[in-house]
Amino acid sequence: MSTEEKTDELEAPRTAFAFRYPRASAVVGAEGKTLVDLVGNGARGAVKAGGRAHDPLALRESLSALYEIVRSDFRYVPKDRTAYLAYQRLRKQSVGMDLVAAQQAYYGWIARNDPNAWTILDPIVSVHPDELLFEVFSKDEGCYAKLGVKWSAFELEGEPVHGTTNVDFTQALHDGVQKMRSYRETRFSIGGDAVSVEVEGSAPVIEKKIQVPDSWVRGFLQVQSAATLPATRFSLAPVDLYNVLRHLRLNADPKKGGRALRFELVPGETPKVVLEPWGEVLEGGAEVYRGKTPQVIRVWGRRRLSLLRRMLPFVERVDVHLLGTGLPSFFVLQAGPIALTLGLSGFTTSNWAQAVSFDLLLPRTHEDGKKEVPTEKVIDFLEQRFVATEKEIAKAVGANASLVSEALQRGCQEGKLMYDLEAEVYRYRPLSDAPLELERFTYRNLRERRAYDLLAVKGAVKIDRENRIFGEGLELTAKVAVAAENREYRPQLMLDEEGRVRKAECTCAFFRKHQLKEGPCEHVVALRVAFGRLEAERRAARGKARDTITVETRTYQRRDPKGEQVCQIALDDKRLKVRKGRGGEKPRVQNLVFDSVAEARAAYFAHVDDLEKRGFLDASAS
Repeated sequence: MSTEEKTDELEAPRTAFAFRYPRASAVVGAEGKTLVDLVGNGARGAVKAGGRAHDPLALRESLSALYEIVRSDFRYVPKDRTAYLAYQRLRKQSVGMDLVAAQQAYYGWIARNDPNAWTILDPIVSVHPDELLFEVFSKDEGCYAKLGVKWSAFELEGEPVHGTTNVDFTQALHDGVQKMRSYRETRFSIGGDAVSVEVEGSAPVIEKKIQVPDSWVRGFLQVQSAATLPATRFSLAPVDLYNVLRHLRLNADPKKGGRALRFELVPGETPKVVLEPWGEVLEGGAEVYRGKTPQVIRVWGRRRLSLLRRMLPFVERVDVHLLGTGLPSFFVLQAGPIALTLGLSGFTTSNWAQAVSFDLLLPRTHEDGKKEVPTEKVIDFLEQRFVATEKEIAKAVGANASLVSEALQRGCQEGKLMYDLEAEVYRYRPLSDAPLELERFTYRNLRERRAYDLLAVKGAVKIDRENRIFGEGLELTAKVAVAAENREYRPQLMLDEEGRVRKAECTCAFFRKHQLKEGPCEHVVALRVAFGRLEAERRAARGKARDTITVETRTYQRRDPKGEQVCQIALDDKRLKVRKGRGGEKPRVQNLVFDSVAEARAAYFAHVDDLEKRGFLDASAS
């Protein structure tokens, strides 16, 4: 039996998390006061803080937004009556049962038919010297959120006990938070022993053990560690974000056309937000973009921004951090002493292709470099300080900045540290007291591991052809030689103009049997990663060694009163193809063939320089 036909050994692995709460968290109202009692996980270290909130409404809306994020699931669900029919059968079977028996029947049905219904990690709560912070990750692996509340938002009672725990953020707790009012004194407490509250009918001890899919944990670690990567930064006014949400609420996404949120950034000008495919242009109302070079960046997952709507009335500024087209993006909402950071992953569990390209930006935690990276020293230092800047950490451990930066990123990937975009500091925040099996999160499945094994063999993966098709995208064909099988496979990919995979094929037995229903085969993954590395090398070579480029495509655009002008230039050895036209219209195409590669290259860069001088923005997918 060939390796393609074997069962995927790493398919749907899970990580266990244990929780033990002395009692249920609750919101209790008495004598004109409201007490928000958040009980910490007794299975972890003691954490304690409490005090009176100065602005209960802002706190209420920020906690409500956090709850919407943790329970959100934007994955496509086709119409299906199976669940409804099962519900009808369950109702018939439960006729005559008492409450306890009916609950047991319901939980039994859930365990048999939807075991992932509650596989959501309880919010992570950290009490640090400067603030109280909550962290969550959505069920669909599309959103990461961090809510930070400065201690200036409270009138503290007693000395806080620093550390990290979990809070059982249930629907009942969310409903209780909605009762917070500005005219009623609101007191806040974290930790099982902060305030003794007796709630009628509550269980004395709540214990649960959740089996969280490894893909969920991996996504949480990756998106959070993405905050450590260099990003393009600018600010928007709250009304800009409101206008984006308003347009999306009033207009359904068309079946065809792009669904990206496009940011056009020109130094010295306010950012422009373009809603595709309508071409709706929203002028930024905050400060101008202070970057050095003009650029266009597209991000996806814009519907998830609606999760922020309740907090918008209290927001003073929105800081945006973009890693690149199709990569994770972060929106930091500043509301006085409260800051909510929403990270959009840029990919979901089904969009494996974009996730693979994002993996190229992060170091593999199992790979050890030639130089010793002071990861343990960095973690030990932050465990004592809880929060520090990168410069403070480098000075304390006595290592150079590059090694410390790599150590911090590895600490984030290991789930022990986090980077706070809002405060620009690193924090000690262990995801779990028990150490994580990091090798389980290095790859999504066995096929991805095989793909990287193939890439490690010199000459095993060769991109044979790059064919750009107008209106479709870039067609890639490769030869993948597998020495263990003494065979050669021919994977093929079709990438659209935004770098997303539209079609994938392979000659292996796994693809012939499953197509893409079980995910891509290792040969397709190897081709996608190899092309991602090649594109990274080409981007690094831009402006440095123009005389070595033989294949490259760039897309430029410029906005004028009549609309948008688009120009695409493609260099392919001795051939040069230029497409010009208005956005949404059929472009004019010019095909040029030269006697030598050098002449074609010179003409290519002459077009590039001319467009940049005329104010066109480089909108090539990055």
